[in-house]
Amino acid sequence: MKSRALSLVLIASLLAAACGGPKKEAVQAKAGSGAGAATSTPPLPADLKDVAGLTTAAAAAEPPARSAPAATAPDPTTGPVVASGELVSPVRSELAVRMPGRVGKVFVDEAQKVQKGQPLLELETQYLLLDLKRTEGDLARAKAGANDAQRDFKRKQELLAKESVAKAAYDRSETAFEGAQAAVQSAEAARDLARQHLEDAVLRSPITGVIAEKRTDVGERLGEATVAFVVVQTSPIKLRFRLPERYLASLRAGQLVRASVDPYPGEVFQGRVTQVGGVIDPSTRTVAVETELPNRDGRLSPGLFARVEIDVKGAAR
Repeated sequence: MKSRALSLVLIASLLAAACGGPKKEAVQAKAGSGAGAATSTPPLPADLKDVAGLTTAAAAAEPPARSAPAATAPDPTTGPVVASGELVSPVRSELAVRMPGRVGKVFVDEAQKVQKGQPLLELETQYLLLDLKRTEGDLARAKAGANDAQRDFKRKQELLAKESVAKAAYDRSETAFEGAQAAVQSAEAARDLARQHLEDAVLRSPITGVIAEKRTDVGERLGEATVAFVVVQTSPIKLRFRLPERYLASLRAGQLVRASVDPYPGEVFQGRVTQVGGVIDPSTRTVAVETELPNRDGRLSPGLFARVEIDVKGAAR
C-alpha cells in the first residue's frame, strides 16, 4: 500500500513538472530573445546619427514650456474708434415763387453752386412794370392834391385868426387836407406793393449751397406752391455716424473727428462733434453722433460715405 501511494505522489509530481516546465522555459526563452534583440539592434547609418544627435541636443537645450499669459481685453473707452458715416446737408430748401406767373428767365442749372441772395429765375414782368408806373402816377397825383389842400388849409388858418372866415369853412379845409394826406399814404402803399410784386418776380436762393434739383424752365407757368428748385446747403456740412452703446458715456460735444472719403484718397477732413443722440437704437444697440465739417471749398457733397475716426477721450477744452 505504501509503495503504491508513493508511486502515485511521484507520478503527480512528474505531471506537474511536465505542465509548468515548458511554460517557464518559454517565458524565459521569450525574455531572453527580447534581451538579445535589444542588445543586438543594428547600428544607425552615419547621416541618421547626425540628425538624431541634433534632435537630442535641441531637446536638451529647449527650456521648459511656460503657460501663456491671459489676454487682456482692450478698454473700449480709450483710443481712436473707427466707424462709417454719411455726409448730409444741414438745410434742404424747396423753393417756390411767391406769386404765380410765367417763367421768363432761368439763371442757374442743376448741380451749380449758388450764393445766398443769388437770382435763380425771373418771371415775366411786363404787366408788373406797367402796374408800377400806374401806381407811381397815382402817387404823384395824390401828392399834388395834398399840397393844394395844405395851402388852402394854411390860408384858412390865417383868416380864422383874423376872424375873416367862418368856422365851418375852416373845418371843411382841414378835413380836405387830412383826406389828401390819407390819399398820399394809400398811393404810397400801392406803389410799394407794385414794387414788391416786381421784386417777388425774381426767385433768389435763401442759402449758400448747390442746386440739387431744377424743376422748371423758361416758358412754364408756376403757381404759388410749385417747387422750382431744390437747394441744399454744403458749407458747413454734417457728418452722421453711429457708435456702439458702450461708448455713450465717453462721447462729448467738441470731440475731434477725422473723416476720409473715396473721391479724395489720403486726405483727412476734420470737424467737431456737435450732437450726441440720447436714444439707443434697440435693433442695433448704437447711438447716433453728428459732426460738422467746415467744407468752405465745397468739395464735400451730401450723400458721400465717409470713414470716420474719433478719439473718444479727445474732448475739446
